[in-house]
Amino acid sequence: MARRGGNTHRSFDPNRVGRLECVTWVTYYRHKWLRFLRAAVSVTRHAFGLSWPATLYAAWLVLRANQLWAPPVDNDPDGARRAMQRFYSLLNRRHHETYDPAVAAALEVDWWRIHREHQRHGSELDEQSLIEALAALYSYVYGVPKDAVRLAAEQRALAMRLSDQWVSEGCEMASPLVPQERAALVRSYAALLAAVHLP
Repeated sequence: MARRGGNTHRSFDPNRVGRLECVTWVTYYRHKWLRFLRAAVSVTRHAFGLSWPATLYAAWLVLRANQLWAPPVDNDPDGARRAMQRFYSLLNRRHHETYDPAVAAALEVDWWRIHREHQRHGSELDEQSLIEALAALYSYVYGVPKDAVRLAAEQRALAMRLSDQWVSEGCEMASPLVPQERAALVRSYAALLAAVHLP
C-alpha cells in the first residue's frame, strides 16, 4: 500500500491542476502535441511536486504513452503501459511510495481502455465501469479506501463525458462544454485531495 503523509504530490492546488489538465485534454483531442507537452509539464510539476529535470522526463513519458495509445486502430497499449510504468517508477522513487509501478500503470491504461470502449456505440461498459476503474487506480496509488476516492472518480468520469460530447460536436474551442469539463476536473482534484488527507 502506498505511504500516506506530507509528500508534495499530496498537497497540490486542485484549481490549478484541474485547469491545466483541461488544457491537456483539449490539446490531446486536437492533436496539438507541442501545446499538450507544455500543459503536461505544468500538470506534472504542480500535481506531483517533481524537480524540473524529473518534471520534463515525466511529462515526456505521459506524452509518449498518450501518443502510443491515441490511434483508434492499431494502437500500442503495451507500449503505453511501459511508458506509464516508467512514469510511476519515477514517482515511486521521488516520493518513497511502496506501490508496484507495473500495477499502477496497468490500472492507468485500464481506465483508458474502458473509456475508449465506453465511447463506442454498443459497448457493454457503462460509466459506472469507468468510475470503478478510476477509483481502483486512485485507491491503489494513494493507499486509501476506494469509497474515499469515489467522488473524485465520479467527477472525473463526468469531465470525460463532457469531453466526449465536445469531441463529438467538433472540438470547438468556444463550446460551453469546455468550462463545464474544467469545473468537473477541479471538483475531482478537490475531492481527491480531501480523500488523501483523511485521518
